[in-house]
Amino acid sequence: MMNFQNIFRRRGGCRRDAIQRHIYILLLLGLLSARAFAAETLLVLGDSLSAGYRMPAASAWPALLNEQWQKASPDGITIVNASISGDTASQGLARLPALLQQHQPRWVLIEMGGNDGLRGFPPPTIEQDLTTIINQVKTANAQPLLMQIRLPANYGQRYTTTFSAIYPRLAQQFSIPLVPFFMEQVYLKPEWMQDDGIHPTREAQPFIADWMAKQLKPLVNL
Repeated sequence: MMNFQNIFRRRGGCRRDAIQRHIYILLLLGLLSARAFAAETLLVLGDSLSAGYRMPAASAWPALLNEQWQKASPDGITIVNASISGDTASQGLARLPALLQQHQPRWVLIEMGGNDGLRGFPPPTIEQDLTTIINQVKTANAQPLLMQIRLPANYGQRYTTTFSAIYPRLAQQFSIPLVPFFMEQVYLKPEWMQDDGIHPTREAQPFIADWMAKQLKPLVNL
């Protein structure tokens, strides 16, 4: 005699399996939708020029620009400022893997190398560290944005010229955007410079934020 109880059990098990599959699919779709609508991140990997030297981090231009963009679109791009005063390119490189894993940015603005140049590091060493940074960003499926860095003229024409040439060469080599150096705008107003002649003042930060917004908007499709 046919065992109807076993048949019903098998049908009940199939029905439960189907329900579980539907629940799994719905959860998966929910996660994908949440990821699609989550705010995308622009990570700023920089030194004191972006960290806000001698001022609260909330007063530095990345924080001001993030506030500006969040007001315009709360679900838009979030700027994470991972800049540390005094960092060389190799120190930024050492911090980069953890930052990429933690924030999973879509873009990384690389504002590094200035401290290397101020300390007279060999340009090939600086270029190699920046090259590794760019490669790690690309490996993490993020878009590198490289900022041009220039040194004060008193470091000698030969060294400053060789140093400055690193950035457009890397931008061309990797086919990535080269963002202009915002300090070239700040130097035009001596009252915007701190007494060390290197760092912008707190009063200069809103201008830098607005100026950087114009440079970055076409690169992040805003």
